[in-house]
Amino acid sequence: MSDLAATPGSVPATRALRVRAAAPAHEAWRPSFNPWLIAVVVALAAFMEVLDTSIANVALPYMAGNLGASTDESTWILTSYLVSNAIVLPLSGFFVNLLGRKLYFRICMAIFTVSSLMCGLAPSLGTILLFRVIQGAGGGGLQPVAQAILSDTFPPEKRGLAFALYGVTVVVAPTVGPTLGGWITDNYSWRWIFFINVPVGILTILLVRKLIEDPPWAKKKAGATANFDYVGVSLLVLGVASLQVMLDKGQEDDWFGSRFIVTLMVLAVVGLVSLVIWEWFQKKPIIDVQMFRNLNFLGANGMMFVLGVMLFSSLVMMPLFLQTLMGYTAENAGLVLSGGGLLLLFLMPVAGVLSTKIRSRYLVAFGWLMLCIGMRMSTRLLDLDVSFTSASWLRLAQVFGLGFLFVPINLTSYIGMPAEKSNSVAGLVNFMRNIGSSVGTSMVTTLVARRAQVHQVFLTQRAGLGQVPWERGFGGIAAHVATGGGSGGFSAVDAARHAYGLLYQSVIQQATTLAYIDTFQVLAIVAGLMFLVSFLLKKNELGGGRVVVE
Repeated sequence: MSDLAATPGSVPATRALRVRAAAPAHEAWRPSFNPWLIAVVVALAAFMEVLDTSIANVALPYMAGNLGASTDESTWILTSYLVSNAIVLPLSGFFVNLLGRKLYFRICMAIFTVSSLMCGLAPSLGTILLFRVIQGAGGGGLQPVAQAILSDTFPPEKRGLAFALYGVTVVVAPTVGPTLGGWITDNYSWRWIFFINVPVGILTILLVRKLIEDPPWAKKKAGATANFDYVGVSLLVLGVASLQVMLDKGQEDDWFGSRFIVTLMVLAVVGLVSLVIWEWFQKKPIIDVQMFRNLNFLGANGMMFVLGVMLFSSLVMMPLFLQTLMGYTAENAGLVLSGGGLLLLFLMPVAGVLSTKIRSRYLVAFGWLMLCIGMRMSTRLLDLDVSFTSASWLRLAQVFGLGFLFVPINLTSYIGMPAEKSNSVAGLVNFMRNIGSSVGTSMVTTLVARRAQVHQVFLTQRAGLGQVPWERGFGGIAAHVATGGGSGGFSAVDAARHAYGLLYQSVIQQATTLAYIDTFQVLAIVAGLMFLVSFLLKKNELGGGRVVVE
């Protein structure tokens, strides 16, 4: 039943009035400057922060060599940033209450800018790890605050377009990060992947000071530090840090075959479960977990988690497949990904416009369906004969659905939430997406490695003496090697060894390809399940974030 059909005094009518109670205060406040100018400024800050989660990936070997560290040790440059970033994300609501949103945003930007400079100047691994932790802490506040500013700056009917601009930064930045990082490292120095943040950061700080204003509900609140929740913060740090390190190092250390990983898992579970229980009963929690009592908010966060999984899964898998099995350079693999980034640049604004005409849950359902189809296509078209053009088109199919998910899921998360909760909503939504991205990266690397082992065993059982196709292939290769293809040749023994090596290499390639196909199949199933769950989300009024009570 719709709102209009509800009679005065009825339960649906009363619920609708409660949901809309916060609307007048929000609609009475408007920024002094053009909202789109504000949107560009905060989106630029968010773009630089998200870019730094992936831009350093391809530069790790160069950084390790220059800093006198091993390749394994250099991966902590990524892990330290992700851990610090993830811890700060859900705390953004508290810091906004403590400092006011504008001041907190400027402080985060200043920390991020200065620490970027120091990362570029770092003389040793220990030094760069320290400043990466600080950089992650500063960057962790930029994403949720930028999203909250957009939510409050634009009226509900234009919020979808604003989130589309923000979505471009969040979804496209990880795509261009490795390509940009590789180009900078090859043509200049790995230190410039950090130095480029400095002029952008300074410009953003100045623009924020001039353009951004705090609405009444985002100003500094008296008594924010009273009864500071030390226990909650400690549990958050313990749980999130353990989880991030476990996800980052799990495959490298053979997961639960490692005592270190098992210990991290126990600490993560104990820390995060205890955090939820502790915060649930606090009068002034550091993280407002009571918001998850709103099942629509819970569902939106769950979908944003899965969106993070899907985004980074395909983002990791495609370049790995192309570089390790097809022999692509990092630049060519990046070019394959770039097509998907350009498509998202087009689709995000389209999704923002459609959000004013089509209810969010239907857009979400369409996005998951398209994502399911794209992942399913990957299981059919991905093989060792795929061309550059085919791989580029396949990448477009993989990301098409993502363009219709980010904006409506964000809109859904605000349904029924009062304006003063916008900072907390943004913090938790971004936190769930970031954790999802870490889970997705770990999940696909593990699945590919484990399924490749399974397929390798299966294929080698059918590649040996007594198998007619194998013996014919072996005989042909050995004969070709023995003659040297007309350029000399090997002895019979050496030719046989060489033939064995070539066949074994082919088996490994085939097994790994089948592992990628299996993993894309898993992603297709997950997207299909999310398509069904989409219809459980609440309906919202077109062009706004208010719930339609049925």
